[in-house]
Amino acid sequence: MASLVSNHILRVLCNNQCCLEFQQLDRIIRQSFTVDEQILRRALLDSENFRVVDEEASAERALSPGTHIIATTTLRLCKDQSKCTGCDHLHLCTYLVCGNCKFGNKCRHSHDLKSAHNSVLLGNKNLNFLEETQLFQLLLQNDPSLFPEVCSHYNKGNGEHGSCKYQTSCINLHVCQHFLQDDCKFGAACKRAHNFDAAAMKILTGRGFSLENIRNLQKTYKNKFLLTGQNDKSLSQRAEKVSPTHVKEVKKQQRSSNSVSEADRNEICLFYVGKGCSFKEKCVRVHYELPYKWEILDKDGQKWNHFPNEEDVERAYCKPENDNSSGLLPVDFISMKCGERAVRRLSTASSVTKTPYFILTTEWLWYWKNDQGKWIEYGKGEDEKSITSKSLENVYLSEVETEIPFSLGGNNYVLYLKGMYQQNLKYKTKREVRRRPRFVSVQDVKGKSKSDAPETTVDFPSHWDKTALPSFSYTILKLLMSEPNYVSVSKLFKRTMPSSTIHSIKRVQNPSLWTVFQWQKDQMMKRNGGEVIDEQYLFHGTDKSLIEAICEQNFDWRVCGVHGSLYGKGSYFARDAKYSDRFAKSKDGTKVMFVALVLVGEYTKGSSSFLRPPQKTKNAGFYDSCVDNTSNPAIFVIFEKYQIYPEYIIEYS
Repeated sequence: MASLVSNHILRVLCNNQCCLEFQQLDRIIRQSFTVDEQILRRALLDSENFRVVDEEASAERALSPGTHIIATTTLRLCKDQSKCTGCDHLHLCTYLVCGNCKFGNKCRHSHDLKSAHNSVLLGNKNLNFLEETQLFQLLLQNDPSLFPEVCSHYNKGNGEHGSCKYQTSCINLHVCQHFLQDDCKFGAACKRAHNFDAAAMKILTGRGFSLENIRNLQKTYKNKFLLTGQNDKSLSQRAEKVSPTHVKEVKKQQRSSNSVSEADRNEICLFYVGKGCSFKEKCVRVHYELPYKWEILDKDGQKWNHFPNEEDVERAYCKPENDNSSGLLPVDFISMKCGERAVRRLSTASSVTKTPYFILTTEWLWYWKNDQGKWIEYGKGEDEKSITSKSLENVYLSEVETEIPFSLGGNNYVLYLKGMYQQNLKYKTKREVRRRPRFVSVQDVKGKSKSDAPETTVDFPSHWDKTALPSFSYTILKLLMSEPNYVSVSKLFKRTMPSSTIHSIKRVQNPSLWTVFQWQKDQMMKRNGGEVIDEQYLFHGTDKSLIEAICEQNFDWRVCGVHGSLYGKGSYFARDAKYSDRFAKSKDGTKVMFVALVLVGEYTKGSSSFLRPPQKTKNAGFYDSCVDNTSNPAIFVIFEKYQIYPEYIIEYS
């Protein structure tokens, strides 16, 4: 029975580009025949033909609805069939496997799956039951020699070809790696290719790829990433052979390598620039003393080094009329190169993405070039009532629109973000557009302090201790068992954890985080037409070592860890303390759990591919959060940390 089930699973997977989520696979299997759940799980975990991929899975709970099941094989094509007298690899035409051999019957390589050599190999691997198209799909997914690599150098640097020195003659694909991994946060605004252009198509068709296989190639690459991004052992092997300590370390490495996007790694940490980052070496962002950093790629194209005289380069870059900087090492701002070497600029987050409380964000200004060659900032001068730098920056970062229509002086225009130009719809004239930051000198940075932040009139909760409100830090106050807040929080916790012993409940008073939380709430209300925003107290289990960082800087899922990724890549909160208890780490028998006030707002069903809430309907904005079940949500995923205030800490056992 087990082999019958395994064979059917393999057929189903090969008919679906070799990968399905467990929930989908289970549904398809049960449409054909009834199978005991234990037999199904054993077939998946014990077979060498399947890889179970779930970064949050454990030995006890190896399969969940969102777990990916990928078909695998160790079979490969022989690379030297003309001279080979006998090997453990299939003797087949690579063009045939890729879908398009133009030589047909005249091909000098075998097209015969049933040859004596191939039949023995397929029989040994128990793959002789697969149809030709199914086997070819399995080989395409697993044999790395069949499809080209993605150019890693193209995915670095800022020129048309990134830092790839071969440019148009490169034999690897010039396409955004994060697009293929299905986690590119820039979407349509990404400067890397999100499709296979003429050069890529030439490479692929030259390798014999059929158009159908090219259409499915993104999923093939994504599956490859899922396979190589995981530990080499399957979950069943991990459960048997790997120590719990090592599993924990492997998961930690997976989070750091797979969950954090390139954009996060290349963003300068606002907290570090301001007053120091509590996450320290765990922080995924760049720690640097300025809100910008210029770097140059070394001659080997492997390492980014600090660029000298960066303040002078920054000053030149901030002027839209400059195509390059001056000095001994001039930087070409168009190609982002210094000589033949790639140059890049790192910066803090855009000012439109953060609350006014953050004073060292990067303010991006948008300019267009008039007939006299002068650069005019949008929203200044005669068009001050039209689109502005701020409105353009918001659209640019939203990744929703790539073409922005607007009117000015009786004329209609479209601004094309991909090409960075605006065009008059009537006369078809084009004007170049540039996006440059506002200049901030080293002295400006030194002179700025948190006292420069805009004054606020936020009212703090009435139950807070008004004598314990530090300006730029936080205070943790232990609550008395008789206090109303202790009683209400305890009751909420005990509803699903009745047998646990509460040792203490503490309140976090962080005026800065509360101010930002209220600002976020106001923004959400404005977007919602003034309607009250749904806010709830939710649980989040964590490690004791992260308490200080969370109290000071709020939750960051990239650092605090992902409590699953089934409903999106964000911070997970639960309605029930029992669920969050699974993620509360304990070394001395005592665990900690946060009770956070969360602006859940309008929510929708989440998906493992979400990096932010999806759009509601066209031009209707985005949802505020994602959930496991819209009719009775128990799990909430929050992508914007300003929607969270970590108010209480429960210590329990």
